[in-house]
Amino acid sequence: MDPLTTSYPLKYSVSKTRIFVVFLSMALCTTILCLLQLRFFKSKIKDFYSFEVKDSRGRIISLEKYRGKATLVVNVASYCQYTDKNYIALQELHREFGPSHFTVLAFPCNQFGESEPSSSQEVESFAKGNYGVTFPVFHKIKILGSEADPAFKFLIDSSKKEPRWNFWKYLVSPEGKVVKFWKPEEPIESIKVEVISLIRQIIMKKREDL
Repeated sequence: MDPLTTSYPLKYSVSKTRIFVVFLSMALCTTILCLLQLRFFKSKIKDFYSFEVKDSRGRIISLEKYRGKATLVVNVASYCQYTDKNYIALQELHREFGPSHFTVLAFPCNQFGESEPSSSQEVESFAKGNYGVTFPVFHKIKILGSEADPAFKFLIDSSKKEPRWNFWKYLVSPEGKVVKFWKPEEPIESIKVEVISLIRQIIMKKREDL
């Protein structure tokens, strides 16, 4: 009878060990899955061109179509002391360097002095009619607060600089990284120098890839 009585604790010990191993394996698998999901999420939204936005008519547009270009992203307004000067300068930049290697992307915003009360389509018509704008004018967005557009929030987080007024400008590299930013009153000449530098890099890279 002794051998039989000693077998029960042994079986119980083996059973506990198996349960512990199974539990440990499940915990390990769960941790690995969580890490993989976190890594996938970070890699999915990693640059400006990874985002989607809306055009002036509310249609979803992927910014991926601008990858490979030097991009100047601007929060615009129709009734601001900087409107005339900036729209004229932005169109000159776009006409001189776009659309093959460079583009301006305009995002109307009404959060600064309520200087953009119009609808998105009205803003687009205003820009085209008054300044001959040929660069994209997107859907009106918010760029401050909890309702901030994710693409613009990426620019702010990357540059550590939040717009304080209309016509702040963010220069984005062909890879979707923020290169530099400018306040609305800064001269267009300083922007042009940085744009030319990026365009040269794009052209040189294309030549190397041939």
